[in-house]
Amino acid sequence: MNRILFSHSYFLRFDPKQWETGQPYAPLGTLYAAAWMREHKYEVDLFDPMFITDPSLVADSIDKHKPDFFVLYDDGFNYLTKMCLTNMREAAFTMCCIAKEKGCVVMVSSSDSTDHYEQYLAAGADFVLLGEAEQTLLELTTAINTQHAAYSQIQGIAYKDGEAIVKTARRNVMKDLDSLPMPAWDLVNINPYRSMWLKSSGYFSLNVGTTRGCPFKCNWCAKPIYGNRYNSRSPENVVNELHFLKQHFEFDHIWFCDDIFGLKPGWVQEFARLVQEKQLRFRFKIQSRADLLLQENYIHALALAGCENAWMGAESGSQKILDAMDKGITVEQIKEATRLLKKNGIHPSFFIQFGYLGETRKDIQLTINMINQLLPHSIGISVSYPLPGTVFFDKVKQDLKEKSNWTDSDELKLMFRNTFQPEFYKQLHRYVHKSYRKHLALDTIRFLLKHPAKLKADTVKKAASLFYYLPASLLEKVKLQKLENACLA
Repeated sequence: MNRILFSHSYFLRFDPKQWETGQPYAPLGTLYAAAWMREHKYEVDLFDPMFITDPSLVADSIDKHKPDFFVLYDDGFNYLTKMCLTNMREAAFTMCCIAKEKGCVVMVSSSDSTDHYEQYLAAGADFVLLGEAEQTLLELTTAINTQHAAYSQIQGIAYKDGEAIVKTARRNVMKDLDSLPMPAWDLVNINPYRSMWLKSSGYFSLNVGTTRGCPFKCNWCAKPIYGNRYNSRSPENVVNELHFLKQHFEFDHIWFCDDIFGLKPGWVQEFARLVQEKQLRFRFKIQSRADLLLQENYIHALALAGCENAWMGAESGSQKILDAMDKGITVEQIKEATRLLKKNGIHPSFFIQFGYLGETRKDIQLTINMINQLLPHSIGISVSYPLPGTVFFDKVKQDLKEKSNWTDSDELKLMFRNTFQPEFYKQLHRYVHKSYRKHLALDTIRFLLKHPAKLKADTVKKAASLFYYLPASLLEKVKLQKLENACLA
């Protein structure tokens, strides 16, 4: 038994917002697992459901490849899979059932199955792999092949023993990430990814992971796969993969999908040196924290390597809320990081979160003011989303009886009791975006008045957008005020 069919449960079509955005990334975690098992002499294939709408099509792939093992291995690097959307969970259940009916040994590894392994076992999975799973997968398949059935001795799994569910001890995460083979990029049909990117954005982006885990303690952030440990690939190892990808796929842009990019001292500087030495030319975006973006030599190295966009978890313009989140940053650090990034030609972008426990209208206004004053390049707005294993989840779990997961990433439903009703936060999302765009237009007009020689078509277009966003933001504000009054009545 050495044939494995890998798949994952992220169906882009089931997430309307992301389908419209048109920026799909290959399932990196799945490709790592496939490469790992291939290195250990297993025959591997991939059923990639990214662009399809019917999970039952997995049956055709199973009939074609005749696998012994069906492994549903989600991409633990992508925040969309960490959200545990119910659309994707139901698709996963369908694929598990079909694979089980066709005689496969069914294994699942994902953030959602780690949190809800009982449901996946009930849906047809023989084993759920808990946490980081490459080593677990190899040990488990070896045990099955050698008929060594002491599953209770294998760390990091959940399975049924009769009617009882057994959950074994958690496995420690890998420390030497350079020992992993390069992801099995050859298994992916990259053409539909490239086509959608070019159509939506005019360039082609790929995803690369340089680290696993995050050592920080934000109390709403779940880390079911890689935990609170932080381990890094060497700059040499990463640059070698980039060189390979450039030769084979001719990408224009990279998303470094780490929770925190370049935390290890000196890593970014060495990375920048190697990128220049290899004469690699590409742009990239990262995720980081405001308190890590305060050293100008670090930011200069990012710019030198090709960084064009740094997303930081700003979350709130209220220090009270940042402290309640155990975020470990200050509003002043957000402001200074934004200034330094702009000074070095890197776009600062903000993740914003509304609806955290104890947030008042004053706190919300502080956040809106921060956005409109600092004018980041982009903003991603969400509402507080409770995930198992977090302090935040434990505080609100009594309110999650009706609903505990979103259907898709654009649902933005507040699922617990708070200052305002869920409808208020949906309207707040609309208003903040319109208000932000209005202020961007005003800023562009001010720029053109000071620098008329820099008049270009795109700046004129952005300035002219004021005629839309000024009345649109006023209208959305009126709607928001009505909902606020209704909530407080």
